[in-house]
Amino acid sequence: MFRTHPQSPLPEERKATFRALRYFPYNQALRFRAQAVPVDGEKEARALPVDLPEGKAILLPFAHVRFSGMKLTLYWIQGYGGGLFLPFKDRTNGTETYGGGRYLYDTIKGADLGASPDAILLDFNFAYNPSCAYSPQWTCPLAPAENTLPLRIEAGELALEEEAPSGRPALPPGAG
Repeated sequence: MFRTHPQSPLPEERKATFRALRYFPYNQALRFRAQAVPVDGEKEARALPVDLPEGKAILLPFAHVRFSGMKLTLYWIQGYGGGLFLPFKDRTNGTETYGGGRYLYDTIKGADLGASPDAILLDFNFAYNPSCAYSPQWTCPLAPAENTLPLRIEAGELALEEEAPSGRPALPPGAG
């Protein structure tokens, strides 16, 4: 679909040479069922406005998920298509993976691994790059500092091979 779909994030000139997305090997240890704890107070004060070509969206923090001693903030996308959103960064960004971070959930795009009213499945093997990792024509919300994990998440999508000679992307660490 990256090569042929009309909404592919790849620029036309790259579609002809695109071979495949690359991934870390599947790692069962990077799959967690985590409790979703509602964010208390001042949600609007921590909202992240995002300007998109389609209009403005607001990322509203609504819950935290805790797993293995770490915490990530879950966002609800107000405006645009709505839905659950979980961007994150880790220590693979800017080396093996896109420098601006990756997404685990973006229900607008159908990335929904399963959630219940009080828990969510965090399977980092399904982490993927935002569309802006492939072309500057795309505008993407990137992971906020609070969603930076202090370790390497060696799961999910890697940087594109043509952007990552010798396993290193063209972007400097932390770029995005």
